Amino acid sequence: MKQKIIVVGAGFAGLQFVRKIDPQFFDILIIDKLNHHQFQPLFYQVATSQIEPSSISFPIRHIFKNKNHVRIRMGELLRLNHQEKSISTNIGDFEYDYLVIATGCKTNFFGNREIEKNAFSLKSTYDSITIRNHILQTFESVLAVPEEKRGDLLQLVIVGAGPTGVELAGAFAEIKRNILPKDYPRIDFSAFKIILIEGSGRTLNNMSENAKQTSRKYLENMGVTILTETFVENYDGEILTLKGGPTIKTETVIWAAGVIGNNIEGIPENEIKRGNRIAVNRTNQTLFSDDVFALGDIAYMETPNYPFGHPQVANVAINQAVNLAKNLNRIKKGKPQKEFEYKDLGSMATIGRNKAVVDFPFVRFKGYFAWVIWMFLHLMLILSVRNKLIVFINWAFAYITKDTSLRLILTPTTKK
Repeated sequence: MKQKIIVVGAGFAGLQFVRKIDPQFFDILIIDKLNHHQFQPLFYQVATSQIEPSSISFPIRHIFKNKNHVRIRMGELLRLNHQEKSISTNIGDFEYDYLVIATGCKTNFFGNREIEKNAFSLKSTYDSITIRNHILQTFESVLAVPEEKRGDLLQLVIVGAGPTGVELAGAFAEIKRNILPKDYPRIDFSAFKIILIEGSGRTLNNMSENAKQTSRKYLENMGVTILTETFVENYDGEILTLKGGPTIKTETVIWAAGVIGNNIEGIPENEIKRGNRIAVNRTNQTLFSDDVFALGDIAYMETPNYPFGHPQVANVAINQAVNLAKNLNRIKKGKPQKEFEYKDLGSMATIGRNKAVVDFPFVRFKGYFAWVIWMFLHLMLILSVRNKLIVFINWAFAYITKDTSLRLILTPTTKK
């Protein structure tokens, strides 16, 4: 008789696990709040009107449409009842033989409710569309106010200069220069300021020295104002307050300053580690239950190479998922499990057209070739051939014309 595995979360880890599990041994139930998988690395391109949301969003039912061993339910995990081997969700309770938690992480506002309420985050396709709507609506609003009152509207602040913040800043700088002046010829875009704020001393602080210096140089040459060793204390929707007292008047703050694991009721408190992540052993098994596993961003695994846990990136999630699926298959075949060991293949970030930085283990480079490598590797990670082609065509069109036609404001209209 097949055993039942519940997989909570259909991100990179959840999908890869289900793809690699052997259907002759297991039946799978996928539970996710959304009905689609989201390709997070390109959220910023949706937010800046460079690609369509549908290009990076994949219906889960379509992905597994021919897999009879896979069932899918839209629901939200409310509580883990590991002693009863069940979970409680907003659509009911479900029992399992094995539970795989792959719920990922959310934006870390460091406990500041005011910032959480008023700043934008970028952790979903919906967030991307919300930012796109707001930015385009802002320029519509600029046209409707006197020139002396446009200052607050023409300041865009991004907090956090990791890959997401840097890529957002670069993308906004490019549409400021190449696209928006054509759409809004009556706006003086020299007054439009893009400000990138970072608490550490460098942009891309977790990458190589070459990447740090190059990314900052690229951004500054593109007109981005960079404030390093600067911390945000509060944002009330109109005024951003920096540590020490300085303020910035703005109606647009995008928060990209860190992530934290999603809360799950029922996990023993002593098993929650730094970043709100669940402690696991080298096979991603939780330390409080032999039948519960955690993968990807939500998992905290200490190894000699990563004594403080692995980086919260897609490659870690994918490789952990593949290893766990193979281990469960091995158990059924009477074979020993293999411990997870992450081989860091490098990191990269794009700053704009022909501008990127790439850190591979034995070589680091920048510029046009790095940008091509970045594009190719991201295309390969996108799920379907159709979507790869759509994204490639969009990129090619934008590269040739320095323009896109995706600047749609999609918001509800008021009923009369």
